[in-house]
Amino acid sequence: MTAATHSTLFPRVPDSADAVLEGLDPEQRAVATALHGPVCVLAGAGTGKTRAITHRIAYGVRAGILQPSSVLAVTFTNRAAGEMRGRLRQLGAVGVQARTFHSAALRQLQYFWPKAVGGPLPRLVDRKIQLVADAAAACRIRLDRGELRDVTAEIEWSKVTQTVPADYTAATAKAGRETPRDPAEIAQLYAAYEDLKRERSVIDFEDVLLLTVAVLQDRHDIAEQVRAQYQHFVVDEYQDVSPLQQRLLELWLGDRENLCVVGDASQTIYSFTGATPDHLLDFRVRHPGATVVKLVRDYRSTPQVVRLANGLLAQAKGRAADHRLELVSQRPAGPEPVFTEYTDEPAEAEGAARRIRELIGSGVPASEIAVLFRTNSQSETYEQALADAGVPYQLRGAERFFDRPEVRNAITALRAAARFGGNDALLDDAPDLPSQVRAVLSGKGWTPQPPAGSGAVRESWESLAALAHLAQDFAAANAGATLADLVVELDERAGAQHAPTVQGVTLASLHAAKGLEWDVVFLVGVAEGMMPITYAKTDEQIEEERRLLYVGVTRAREHLHLSWALARSPGGRANRRPSRFLTGLRPGSQAVAGRARAAGAGAVERGSWTAAATAVPEQAPRRRQRTPARCRVCGRTLTDGGEMKLMRCEDCPSDMDEGLYERLREWRGEQARRSGQPAFCVFTDKTLIAIAEAVPDDEHELARIPGVGMRKLRRYGADVLALCAGHDPADGQDQD
Repeated sequence: MTAATHSTLFPRVPDSADAVLEGLDPEQRAVATALHGPVCVLAGAGTGKTRAITHRIAYGVRAGILQPSSVLAVTFTNRAAGEMRGRLRQLGAVGVQARTFHSAALRQLQYFWPKAVGGPLPRLVDRKIQLVADAAAACRIRLDRGELRDVTAEIEWSKVTQTVPADYTAATAKAGRETPRDPAEIAQLYAAYEDLKRERSVIDFEDVLLLTVAVLQDRHDIAEQVRAQYQHFVVDEYQDVSPLQQRLLELWLGDRENLCVVGDASQTIYSFTGATPDHLLDFRVRHPGATVVKLVRDYRSTPQVVRLANGLLAQAKGRAADHRLELVSQRPAGPEPVFTEYTDEPAEAEGAARRIRELIGSGVPASEIAVLFRTNSQSETYEQALADAGVPYQLRGAERFFDRPEVRNAITALRAAARFGGNDALLDDAPDLPSQVRAVLSGKGWTPQPPAGSGAVRESWESLAALAHLAQDFAAANAGATLADLVVELDERAGAQHAPTVQGVTLASLHAAKGLEWDVVFLVGVAEGMMPITYAKTDEQIEEERRLLYVGVTRAREHLHLSWALARSPGGRANRRPSRFLTGLRPGSQAVAGRARAAGAGAVERGSWTAAATAVPEQAPRRRQRTPARCRVCGRTLTDGGEMKLMRCEDCPSDMDEGLYERLREWRGEQARRSGQPAFCVFTDKTLIAIAEAVPDDEHELARIPGVGMRKLRRYGADVLALCAGHDPADGQDQD
């Protein structure tokens, strides 16, 4: 899946610094040898950025230019950090710290807290959602499960953008951020949440960064101690840095410039968490003498896949698009991407499962196939379709390989066998390492043939099978290796989170697929309303959805299948259409005028690059003059947004149909789950109250209710009117 785990073979450690550079292309070699001063690597998808920066660190260490303990490499996920540690180990660069921002900060905070504050560090809570629920109860605000997640996400965004509760309302207005509830109410919940944490002496995930920043800012002696330890910094996925992470990085650096950053603005897909590509795009503004290296040689995907990826970005707008990289495939030609339209979602899932079974039958390993979707709610349909087709699968985003109970138990058994194997009857008939491992694993539930069906039993078998395959590869690469040698290898891999490949088709959201790759990728649900997602409304949000699809396309090495369904369920209205992002790219669609061609060659620039200015926004359309809204009960002019939705004063009596209101809430929750969006994006509470008060008889009356609008009328009108009439909404009613 990742380049590090695509093959479980064990490469030979380079015997010299110069040997580390062997096999690098000219631009990758330029990265590897640029060891002094600020360096910015603009790396397109599949261009070997991780290879370039790990060889850079290894070359510096092997040449004696960098001390391993003085290098700190940071990235965003434990998987990416583990992959980096695994590659550095294979290159002979032992002792380099490769961590996530949070892991590095927590390590420093735990060490310096007694000196900076006194006493032990407060307990770190794993999940903040229960604290948010308690804060809501303290504020006497009722939140359902979906609203709890939404408010929790708002608190996380506030903290990574360094926004305190008192400034939340102004900050969201300035950012143009659509909030799940009234901003003042969320600010109240945020303040109550912070009070609860202080009362209970706990900290959350974001506090780790905030407190580390506070300690380094307030205690210059501690900051200098950290800077004395770490002299050289490497930041991967720099386009996803938040303002808080950037501040921490600046404090680590001090006034030095031994910094190498790597990123691609066209892969910025986490802005909803506070990430911004501005730090990457403005790097040469902050560091005028920086070396900039562009990596555009794509070693991952065929020319056909790369052509589609470049075509997606050719239609993009905005600042990130101004800095896009046009990839140049280095692979032989492959098949053209396949575009398929289905009548409904179950047919789409069955079609994908059928094609996957054919691919596996033709010799494609299941582990080299992925099904990628926009929201996790789409997963269940594909799980069922694959299970019905007898195809093994694994869900991306589940617990890490070495944290799985069956893997921990198996390694414990292997360790015991290595220590006392001479007295173990299981090993009497096992002459070599692979057979010894299979004998031990058989005692833990592994069998030569996989169990039937899917589910937990199959997933456990796949984990043990991955260990058996790893043992076979290890023995082939290390003649005379013993069980004890394998246990040492497994311990090192567990420490680096360098997992072997698990056999099974991968099911993952597009966000979870970032950084991974497969021979065959099925991009499913590529329809309007899902790609872009319904609640993406601003130009910036639409462009991020385009980048998300670009990330999905560039996960494919050779075979790429894109599909969409015209209706959600069999017999439903066929009112969906293919994603606008495919216009001009799929057969039969009219071409769209693209932007100017991006630079198609890799380059090294030293000191002459300047950041492009942000594009001037188009002039906003002039709003229509509206007549004043008046309360339908007392006639007073309404100015409050919530009152205008209700068309009455908050204090005026309500004639709401309570039963209808509860039915509308249940229906809204189901719609939100199906589409993978927050409940307020379907209808806000105020709009539901207004509907339950008006009880409209037809579309004309429903359209007059503020908060409905023509788009939601087309999408939800039939369901809402059915509920108002006392009927169940038709199962076939669905989205645009």
